[in-house]
Amino acid sequence: MSIAGGLPNAVARAHATGCDTLQVFTKSSGQWRARPLSDAEIEAFRRACVDLDVQPVLAHASYLINLGSPDDALRTRSRTALGEELDRADALGLLGVVLHPGSYTTTSEAEGLARIAEGIVAVLRERPDRRTMLLLEHTAGQGTNLGHTFEQLGAIIDAAEARGTPPIGLCLDTCHLVAAGYDLGSDASYARTMAELELHVGRHRVRAIHLNDSKAPFGSRVDRHAHIGSGHVGLGAFRRVLTDPRFQTLPMVLETPKADSRTAPADGPDPMDLDNLNRLRQLMNTPDP
Repeated sequence: MSIAGGLPNAVARAHATGCDTLQVFTKSSGQWRARPLSDAEIEAFRRACVDLDVQPVLAHASYLINLGSPDDALRTRSRTALGEELDRADALGLLGVVLHPGSYTTTSEAEGLARIAEGIVAVLRERPDRRTMLLLEHTAGQGTNLGHTFEQLGAIIDAAEARGTPPIGLCLDTCHLVAAGYDLGSDASYARTMAELELHVGRHRVRAIHLNDSKAPFGSRVDRHAHIGSGHVGLGAFRRVLTDPRFQTLPMVLETPKADSRTAPADGPDPMDLDNLNRLRQLMNTPDP
């Protein structure tokens, strides 16, 4: 949800749309600088989450952050920015900060994974008392992006936690899973994917799920989100995720396209959000044909 007009407005927008949970950027996703959050805004946000019963809430970290970069200046800036993201989320009482692990760019996968783990250790060691959890997002694997295999995610988490960090969580994304080559298309293939997740990362680490369809086909490693039912994920895959008893208590959020701003109402729910939510809820509440 947009935070235009202040973070409490995002909670009101989520409630008006019929959401039970919410994900926000606590600052502009495309800028390093963040405006300070006042005590009044923090209190109003926390109160709105309780009064409107929209909780838990997640934050998504800035897309500029790249802990895997070989560039020292960018890596240092990324660590500082991630720390600020965690501090803001902790002040707001959020469940977690979702982070794309990073890209190795001109170096190797192994070097990139090591740099990401080192960055996480550096940031978390400075915040021993934080309550907000760091959630690594499983990615589609576009370009040199890391985190598109469960083995990569497990390697990052194991290396960081071996050096004494608090537990690190995981955010799954249905678009990214399919684009990265994880099959959710049948009961058997879904079970195999969940078995791989358990083997390399641990299902208990999953703390949130993004429900998005994929414009790009299976195994393409192209990250393009689509409306539910209009891409390559398949409605059966969404039903399996929605009805998996292991995920019933997790927050699940949409990152699907919004309506055209020229035709969408100035106030009130986005019609595309309503359509996607309704389709998911129908899948969740109707038996598998």
